[in-house]
Amino acid sequence: MLDAHRLAVLAEVAHAGSIAAAAERLSFTPSAVSQQVAKLERDVGARLLDRHARGVTLTPVGEALLVHAEAIVGELRTAERTVRALLEEELTVGTFASAGMTLVPAALAKFRRDHPGVALRLLDLEPPDGYGLLSSRELDLLITHRYPGAPLPDPRGLQRSLLRSERFRLILPKGHEKARTRRLTLRALAAEDWISGGPGVPNRACLEQLADAAGVRLRVAYETRDYQVIVALVEAGLGIAFVPESVLERVGAARVEVRDAADARPAREIFLVHHRRPGRLVTEMVALLSR
Repeated sequence: MLDAHRLAVLAEVAHAGSIAAAAERLSFTPSAVSQQVAKLERDVGARLLDRHARGVTLTPVGEALLVHAEAIVGELRTAERTVRALLEEELTVGTFASAGMTLVPAALAKFRRDHPGVALRLLDLEPPDGYGLLSSRELDLLITHRYPGAPLPDPRGLQRSLLRSERFRLILPKGHEKARTRRLTLRALAAEDWISGGPGVPNRACLEQLADAAGVRLRVAYETRDYQVIVALVEAGLGIAFVPESVLERVGAARVEVRDAADARPAREIFLVHHRRPGRLVTEMVALLSR
């Protein structure tokens, strides 16, 4: 039977491109790495590496074995994470940017006070990313969203629950003449410069859907998916935008006009996704986020 440790060494050598570089990554001596590869070659009964002045390359047998070595190393890492999760030594949460600014900090701070010995990790994941990381157990809990009209990814056997629905507010520069209009519509704002994400970004797709429903075309003059940047650009008088209400609560709205469009009241759904049998730590984090 092939030794998993030697397969991991082979994968490291293949990725590093040389015995010396792999030894440095593994904190081994080059001699120790060479010995592990030599033993694996004896186990296989074939040469796995071709050595040359600039490093090493895999032989055809080495290339074929590398595919399995990488899969085995990946499974071992997943097993390690599963055990750590069961022992409740680590909790990894994935979240999108604006939730990371508004929903997550207080919950993480409370969790840290309650569980000072648990290793907390936070990953920045823009939807729809993250579902695969949950399935592979590289992630314990995912905070994700859906904008109006966007499809929801297949949960792939995971549990997904609605955390909240968050409405968007229309913001204009302070003193903007349209802010005095009693009934604002997208048609009345069609000539304005708009600020939104680039093509394909969820808030841009939502804005285009709203414009289509209102029968107008809106000109996006400045593209960014960062809502803090959007608010700053509106404050500077460069355009108007829809932003989540929670972002305004966080960054403040003293230097912008906050209104609602009569013919467009967008909202996005925020979801929590985790395994169907979540551990105690995941359950506690879900409860903190749900408050």
